[in-house]
Amino acid sequence: MSATRLLVLGVVQIYGQAHGYQVRQELLSWNADKWANVQPGSIYHALKKLTKEGLLELVEPTGEPGGPDRVAYRVTASGEAQFDRLLQTMLAEVRDDSGGTDLAAALSFLPALTRERAISLLTYRLTQLEGKKANLDAVLLHGSDWGQPEHVNALYRMWLSQIEAARTWTNDLIERLRAGEYAMADDTDPASYPPKSPS
Repeated sequence: MSATRLLVLGVVQIYGQAHGYQVRQELLSWNADKWANVQPGSIYHALKKLTKEGLLELVEPTGEPGGPDRVAYRVTASGEAQFDRLLQTMLAEVRDDSGGTDLAAALSFLPALTRERAISLLTYRLTQLEGKKANLDAVLLHGSDWGQPEHVNALYRMWLSQIEAARTWTNDLIERLRAGEYAMADDTDPASYPPKSPS
């Protein structure tokens, strides 16, 4: 639910106010149904739950002339704080159980951060990856002495290769940010985050 919460809060924040269909269409245009498994039902469920928790608030129904009225949502001050917390946590922390969806969701809103903050969070992530690599190196070196079957090393080598790929990718992103790539929240470029709400 963390990735869905971040994605829904973030999309509503981008629009300023949005109804469920807009949030759904926006996330579908990002293919979030595939990489984050965000299905229409989970979007509407998240909108209701986030409203109940006070992170979103209802706005007067909106609609096209002659079309149906739609319930619209707006992010509250608490919702903005929750969005910021989720974004920073998902970008900084290496999680073994999220299948990468938390990081993917966080990357979707990377421009919401200042350049310095994004680099700091990614550097923290890199430190965690270094620690995981050190642990795997130790297990590969001493695992048999500790009573682990030798064939289990194949699993540790797979995890080690994934950690090494993640380290390379994280270093690359940090360097790109340092080089000034991507429009970030503190950039003076008018294209910086958040994008203008659709008219």
